[in-house]
Amino acid sequence: MVFKEACATHNRMTTQLPDWKRPSHQPGGGNAMVFYALYGHFTKPINIMPEIYRTTGVPPGITVKLTNREQHPVLPFTEASFARIMQTNNPELFKRIQTAPECIVIQGEIADPSDLNYLRDTIGVATYFLDNGAIGLIDPQQLKLYDGATWRKEIFLPNPPNWLDHAVILVSRETENMLWIHTRGTRKFGRPDLSIRNVPSSYRQAVIDLCNRFIRLQANGEQIAEGQEIVLPTLPPGLACHHAGNLEDPDFNNVHIEIQFPLGN
Repeated sequence: MVFKEACATHNRMTTQLPDWKRPSHQPGGGNAMVFYALYGHFTKPINIMPEIYRTTGVPPGITVKLTNREQHPVLPFTEASFARIMQTNNPELFKRIQTAPECIVIQGEIADPSDLNYLRDTIGVATYFLDNGAIGLIDPQQLKLYDGATWRKEIFLPNPPNWLDHAVILVSRETENMLWIHTRGTRKFGRPDLSIRNVPSSYRQAVIDLCNRFIRLQANGEQIAEGQEIVLPTLPPGLACHHAGNLEDPDFNNVHIEIQFPLGN
């Protein structure tokens, strides 16, 4: 079922909303994808007030779909593979959404966006549902589960937004002394994620700082050029950016920039 009422609110308001600009936007990037799932019991009619939820409604290209356990006994992202991840995030809340009767999925793509107002609007719609029936929200691009208070604090309330809260940096061990550091979530901005392999433990924080730098740059609209060299005093020479992967890669659900640490560092 599609919540057509929510979609119909788009562009029906005159309230001045903050403009989520991309001051360094370079055209020709990828499509942005937004994807959120909310769990609870939802009632109609839908009345999203722009001045409260900082939204003009559901952007063109984005759908809001309602499903329930009669249609799908296992709601999206509540299966065992996600349970292992979400239970480390907020186990009590995850138990509750596993028994929630309904799920709203907000999903879609925006072609090569020159601003981030589509994200502002979508976040406002999601916040409305958190105030009207939802007990929790999953961002599958970040692999993160939110309760309403955390969502408001990290995602809805900051103005200007903190783009670092819209993506996640994951650190895993490749060998005893080497780390793999990569991101998820920058597809929200229509930009590739980041993958840095063979990272010595001593460079962990420097690489995390690099990821944060690239997340901000890409949210603001910059593109990372093929072969772009990384020259920073905190990192060794010889690092370069190479485009890799595809949208079906389960580690990212996105294309990515591969940065290989030179062996011997």
